[in-house]
Amino acid sequence: MCGRYFLHSTADKLTALFGEMPMPLLEARYNIAPTQPVPIVRQDAQGRREMVLVRWGLVPGWSKGPDARYSMINARAETVAHKPAYRNAFRYRRCLIPADGFYEWRAAGKAKQPFVLRPGDARPLAFAGLWEHWQDGDGNELESCTILVRDANAEVRVVHDRMPVVITPAAFDLWLDIRAQKPQPLETLLAAQQPPPLEIYPVGRAVNSPRNDTPALLEPVAEGE
Repeated sequence: MCGRYFLHSTADKLTALFGEMPMPLLEARYNIAPTQPVPIVRQDAQGRREMVLVRWGLVPGWSKGPDARYSMINARAETVAHKPAYRNAFRYRRCLIPADGFYEWRAAGKAKQPFVLRPGDARPLAFAGLWEHWQDGDGNELESCTILVRDANAEVRVVHDRMPVVITPAAFDLWLDIRAQKPQPLETLLAAQQPPPLEIYPVGRAVNSPRNDTPALLEPVAEGE
């Protein structure tokens, strides 16, 4: 799964990755947690890319609204095309979620050791995501998203058995193509995943609290600290 990640790239770096597009003012964030607003890149009605802020934790359009019992921060790539909560978003509302890396936890005795996983070349990533629009009878609206996850590769498996689906720049249009007459087979879309080599190292347990959000969270520590 992916329950925390970070994004501190400048607007210039994000523009270099995703292209010119409308973009909200973003602050560097080092401990992004579920239910918080996060930036996503999607296509507008004209097929142009735009970056907007949405809630992390998908709220299906047919639901009664956010429900603390169901976080829906991640969607399993293997079943996303068929699960009722995700299949319409998978068909019509795919997005890219920019990140500079993510955190995972590995069991260490009775505790869990947090790790940073980030590209060794320090370039931002694009997670595969889905977004949804929800509205109640009073006109209250909410846009939300989820991150697709799949079985971890050998590199990540030393920390965790699942990892985000990462889309390479050459496959951005394939993933975002919401106007295609026929949906791409899931296998074709997931073949676009090619995560770069990652730097993986233990960090302090301050990241366990979403109230902590500073660059110091990314500093390496000896495992067990």
